[in-house]
Amino acid sequence: MRFQAQKREQRGQGQSEKSNFVTMKTLLLLCLCVYVAWAQDNLDYDDYDTGVKATDSNATAGAAIDARGHRPLEKGRDYYSRNRNVPPPISGGSRYRGRPTPAPVGGRQVEEKVQQPDAGGCTHASEQMGVLCPTGCELKTALLKQEDDVKRSIRELKPKVEDLSQSSNAIFNYVNTMSNNLRERQRILGDNNRVVSQYTDQVEEQHSFIKETVDTVFPSNIRVLQGVLDKIKQKIEKLEKAIQTQKEECKEPCKTKCPIPVVSGKECEDIFRRGGKDSQMYLIRPDAFSSPYKVYCDQSTQNGGWVLIQNRLDGSVDFGRRWDEYRRGFGNIAFDGGKGHCETPGEYWLGNDRISQVTKLGPTEVLIEMQDWTGAKVQAQYRQFTIQSETSNYVLAVDGYSGNAGNGFLEGSLELFGENRTMTIHNGMMFSTYDRDNDNWNPGDPSKQCAKEDGGGWWYNRCHSANPNGRYYIGGAYTKHMAKHGTDDGVVWMNWKGSWYSLKAISMKIRPFFASR
Repeated sequence: MRFQAQKREQRGQGQSEKSNFVTMKTLLLLCLCVYVAWAQDNLDYDDYDTGVKATDSNATAGAAIDARGHRPLEKGRDYYSRNRNVPPPISGGSRYRGRPTPAPVGGRQVEEKVQQPDAGGCTHASEQMGVLCPTGCELKTALLKQEDDVKRSIRELKPKVEDLSQSSNAIFNYVNTMSNNLRERQRILGDNNRVVSQYTDQVEEQHSFIKETVDTVFPSNIRVLQGVLDKIKQKIEKLEKAIQTQKEECKEPCKTKCPIPVVSGKECEDIFRRGGKDSQMYLIRPDAFSSPYKVYCDQSTQNGGWVLIQNRLDGSVDFGRRWDEYRRGFGNIAFDGGKGHCETPGEYWLGNDRISQVTKLGPTEVLIEMQDWTGAKVQAQYRQFTIQSETSNYVLAVDGYSGNAGNGFLEGSLELFGENRTMTIHNGMMFSTYDRDNDNWNPGDPSKQCAKEDGGGWWYNRCHSANPNGRYYIGGAYTKHMAKHGTDDGVVWMNWKGSWYSLKAISMKIRPFFASR
């Protein structure tokens, strides 16, 4: 068995060597065919001049030695990258045909073959290459027979090669164009993706905001609006009840409770001089360009002529009002006491605009009358009294005190001393309300407001020695525990009853001042 295996192995090696020999023989034959075709082309067009060729060869060799077209790489410093994207050269048919060979002069001359010493009877395809050895004659004969077939095949292949080259150029250009288009589309796609991402982020933010608004803000606003709607409904119901009450009362013809006297004038002194000598409600018109309005005229005290600008007597009217209400005036001017006309004054504030208007008609004096809860009465009178316009916040100016109540407007509270007393002087102060802070107690600080703590509008300093428009306390005496802010916020005249006694009644009256009265 071992002998048969060795025999099969020797037979395989023999067959392999025989196959290799055949392959080498075929390759040699193919190389000779290509060489013959190249040599034949040179015979058709080249002039074999051995001297010239030798010279060209030497020149080429010299050029190769002296060439400096390259730049040697510096080791470790640079590198070389071969460009592999070089487009193919232009190919295709030539614009010219081959030049015709000129006819020989004087007939065809036959060159004599030079007999070489080693002639074997056969020559190369190019005779300048010498002769072949005797064993190559048969190969030459076979090659010469195949020469025509090879040339014909080459001529047939040339047009195809040219067409293939043109197609390759077209394909290269097309591929190059497609690559450029692809890069451009990728760039546009990248830009679009960025834009889409930005818009997506914005949409997500808007969605979050809308969702939060819908989930939280809207329900809260709806609840607030629902509460407002409920309050409006309640007010509408009250108005409907009030309207219904008015309708019931208006079923019978209305009767005038306080008929206004026919006599009128610029102010109460003018009415007194025109015959209106009864103390009651009248119409006055200080300015011909303004509308007349109602006032209570005291025509009995000190020979009359007094316009009642402020009156407190029972606490029926709240004096903790806003700036606009003090500017226009509020309260009840007078009511009928059973005599058929309005002879009893009510609680009211005439209005800062009207007070300022009357005091600017000329020199004006003011009379302040007070009464405590035992019936005792005192007064303070100033021969000069002026209220400026709203542009100056109704600044107060007084002078010429007389009376027995104490000069609180000019001297302040006698219970205090030094700088503390000056803080209670009212002369030269601006008018203040809880919504318009013009006092001298830390101006601009909303937590430091005299009008807010002392219960009414007045010419506060820091804060007062007199507070006629304060809160009304029944009985007189009160404490800081009864006060809303723990301050002396009652109807106070400190120089008579101190800070913690609220008067039962107080009134302010003005009239024109003249020395011969």
